[in-house]
Amino acid sequence: MRASVLTAGGIVLRRGSSPLFAVVRLRKRNAWVLPKGKLDDGETPRAAAAREVLEETGHDVAVHEFIGTLVYDSGGRSKVVHFWRMEAEPEPAHALMDDVRAVAWLPLDEAVERLSRSYERAFLSHVGPFVMHAAARAAIAPSSADQGVCEQFIEIDEAPAMAMELTPDRVGPAAPPTLLQRLGRWLHGKPPG
Repeated sequence: MRASVLTAGGIVLRRGSSPLFAVVRLRKRNAWVLPKGKLDDGETPRAAAAREVLEETGHDVAVHEFIGTLVYDSGGRSKVVHFWRMEAEPEPAHALMDDVRAVAWLPLDEAVERLSRSYERAFLSHVGPFVMHAAARAAIAPSSADQGVCEQFIEIDEAPAMAMELTPDRVGPAAPPTLLQRLGRWLHGKPPG
């Protein structure tokens, strides 16, 4: 079995009178896709996501919380894409990279319909409402905007060395980190500890 290809990207929102999502049109296959790309050597997934979105949309972005992972088959290999919620500056700051023919900024339903790949349509239709909710929450209370993917998710970067597990039926020392927690630390460039 061939090794998986690790990539990263963004669910990119541009706020205005109505929120708009970025989708990009590739030159090679003339397909409309979510902005994403491969990691460079030594690059963290989060850094790669920000770089790829800048190259593919031309917009500087603020990178917020981790949204999720999309895994699909591409040419006999699994492609693993980690996505972050991002907000774009109103105007482009750079030219599009040569691999991208165009970028479109569309309302969520139109962005979902525009995407060429069914798995990206399904992914965006599921995470899009969360992205809009998180962006609206950030506009109201900027200091609490990046607390995590959902109310139950705790950003691992900010957990104390001796974390406490708080559940309705238990308060006590935390169990060893789960695979998801270790993956989260790795995605943020921290030792998996």
